[in-house]
Amino acid sequence: MVESNRQKKIAGVLQNDIAKVIQEMLREAGQSGIIVAVSKVSVTTDLSIAKVYLSIFPSEKALPLLEEIKKFTPKIKHQIAQLTKNQLRKMPDLSFFNDDSLDYIEGIEQAVKGEENPLENPEQLPKRKKK
Repeated sequence: MVESNRQKKIAGVLQNDIAKVIQEMLREAGQSGIIVAVSKVSVTTDLSIAKVYLSIFPSEKALPLLEEIKKFTPKIKHQIAQLTKNQLRKMPDLSFFNDDSLDYIEGIEQAVKGEENPLENPEQLPKRKKK
């Protein structure tokens, strides 16, 4: 499905504002050493739901932090609504997801470089299977 220009514009505005709000929340909570980037926002055709993909580094802290962010979704939605009140009539519902594409790319790079060769070390085969 092709996104309309309106969907793309709203997604861009939301991506920028959500990144600012989440960074500010992390700063207030004293979470240092964690980098959160909003990698993609996709908005439904009726502009009622926005899927927000977060790229969190280090990836070990991604799932616990994502759960914390999901708990604060109403607060985040309210702050975004305040920032975009002149641009949007109705604030879309936010759904947060973990974007693990960087980890996936890193795994591919390691496999291509040959750092983990399962032919030389067969013990790595169970580790490489898809979960």
